[in-house]
Order: sequence, then C-alpha cells, then structure tokens
Amino acid sequence: MARSISYINGSQLLALNGRPNIAIVDVRDEERSYDGHIAGSLHYASGTFSDKISNMVQEVKGKDTLVFHCSLSQVRGPTCARRLANYLTEVKNDEIKNILVLERGFNGWEASGRPVCRCTSIPCKG
Repeated sequence: MARSISYINGSQLLALNGRPNIAIVDVRDEERSYDGHIAGSLHYASGTFSDKISNMVQEVKGKDTLVFHCSLSQVRGPTCARRLANYLTEVKNDEIKNILVLERGFNGWEASGRPVCRCTSIPCKG
C-alpha cells in the first residue's frame, strides 16, 4: 500500500522543530550553501537523493516524522518525499510514519521571517 504524503505549514513546523522524533530534509542543491537553511536540517541534494536514500534512512534512525523541502516545495521536495515513500514500502520499513512537505519551501519559510541558519557545518548543529 502506498504511503501518503501530507503538507505542513511553516507555523506548524516551527512548533515541532527541535523535537527528537522529527528530521527536516533539505533537498535543494547548491543554493543551500549560499541561501542558508533551516537550523538542524539534513542536506540530501535532489540530484543525488535516490543514490543516497538508504544512507538517509540510516541517519534518521529513531525519527518517525520527516519533513522535506526545497526552495518552493513544488517539485524537488515533493518528488524526493515520494521517492522515500516508495523506498520505505519496497524495503518494508515502518519506522518512519509521517512524510511531510513544507508548504512554500525554504523561500516561504525565510520570507515569513522564520529563523535561518547560515552555518557551514555538516551536519548543521542548529
């Protein structure tokens, strides 16, 4: 059975960000390095996402909710979220229960005045 993907708005994510069961996955490519990012987010560029999906699943072990975003969350974010959902179904992983996409993406997050991190640490320590 196909997993569903839902959307979350910036206010909802801000309220949840920092909880130990949630991981934010930024799938933007090179723009993350100069536009900043949501503090604590993981970076898995959309161009190589499919190749690194098993690594990402290992990195988020213990998390049950993943929130994906790109710049606008219109193409790359939802596409990578769907790829993860398909992968989890294929490998019969039921640890990740919720796959979400951030409405309006990083651009909407930043335009709304929400906190942006400009560190260069990998992974971001927030």
